[in-house]
Amino acid sequence: MIEFPNYSRSYDRTRHAVRFWGYDSALEASFFIEEDALRRLQPDAHPNETGFLNAFDSNRDVICAAAARVYVRGSRGSYDLAAANF
Repeated sequence: MIEFPNYSRSYDRTRHAVRFWGYDSALEASFFIEEDALRRLQPDAHPNETGFLNAFDSNRDVICAAAARVYVRGSRGSYDLAAANF
């Protein structure tokens, strides 16, 4: 089962996404939520790094629940969350 105890997140300008991490026992998985998905969750988010990080923080529980749904143990190192996941 994947968990998200680490509240660290960062904005990745090259991917236009916010990166965060989940843990399945000792396994770490990276997750990226695209800007479009963040806009779907929070339409009034400012279209910049601070705005997207704030949108992530405000919707963290919903985002982590979606991340848990797409996670498959040992499948890959990173997962992308798009607007269709919400």
